[in-house]
Amino acid sequence: MDGRPPIAEADLARVRTVPIARRPNKVDPTLLAKAPPRPEARSFDAFLASLPDVLAARDLRAVIADVAAAAGRRAVVVLLGGHVIKTGMGPLLVHLLERGVVTHVAMNGAAAIHDFELAAFGGTSEDVAAGLGDGTFGMAEETGTEMNAAIAAGRDEGLGLGEALGRWLDRRQRLPGRAHCLLVAALRRGTPATVHVTLGADIIHQHPAADGAATGEASFRDFRRLAAALAGLHDGGVVLNFGSAVVLPEVFLKALTVARNLGGGKPTGFTAVDCDMIRQYRPRLNVVQRPTQAGGKGYLLTGHHELLMPLIVWGVDAALARR
Repeated sequence: MDGRPPIAEADLARVRTVPIARRPNKVDPTLLAKAPPRPEARSFDAFLASLPDVLAARDLRAVIADVAAAAGRRAVVVLLGGHVIKTGMGPLLVHLLERGVVTHVAMNGAAAIHDFELAAFGGTSEDVAAGLGDGTFGMAEETGTEMNAAIAAGRDEGLGLGEALGRWLDRRQRLPGRAHCLLVAALRRGTPATVHVTLGADIIHQHPAADGAATGEASFRDFRRLAAALAGLHDGGVVLNFGSAVVLPEVFLKALTVARNLGGGKPTGFTAVDCDMIRQYRPRLNVVQRPTQAGGKGYLLTGHHELLMPLIVWGVDAALARR
């Protein structure tokens, strides 16, 4: 109307269509979710089988199958952030240890603290905001004193940090949370439990008893132990990262480099899985993508630990029962 040419529009009348019979489909009735069966036919296996065979449900079943296939035959290495223990997943990990599924547990400092406090004192996870206001956050006397004493004693005995904490707890006369303590379960079974610390990142580093040299030496020994353990991943092992966004993805990448340097390029051919509430850069690249480029499979399972981990553990348990 003002002299400008009209804006061009696509002529849909000229669009070419194709018969639907010639179109490949990603979803067909064989992949759809199934309604619950009759009550007498219900089981956890039936529940897993009822999930649609697409996307995350397909990946979940694949991860369960790979862990079950590796159990007792290849290394299954679990990397843990603190939130996993805080959300109550310790007993499930103890169960996998006792079934001989998990061959190595690697924790960050927060996971070790929560596991230690639940075992020794029957509770963990304080109100950070409230304690930060008056300078009492992380200042629980018994936590700092006992954990730092355990680390110092373990360093003097030539132990790794995880082993030192496990021994201290196991020797404690009263241990209200013994049954669900991951550090103690690993120690009693003879499964390595390593703790990988960032100095200054954990509450026990604020305490008068903190010894940076002892902590560093014991945690560095645990790094070497993790690097040695990764050789067992070759050709069918599994590494599962639960809830560590930074520390353990970085430690794992360096430990894997050491393992491959000493092992002529191995381990390869393993399954790498990241399980967390959101997808983050380091776990995606340093656990799932980069390590499997030389051969292997990688999965990203995204969801709350308190929902996702029970699905995996129950699924593995059910698969092992069918062996």
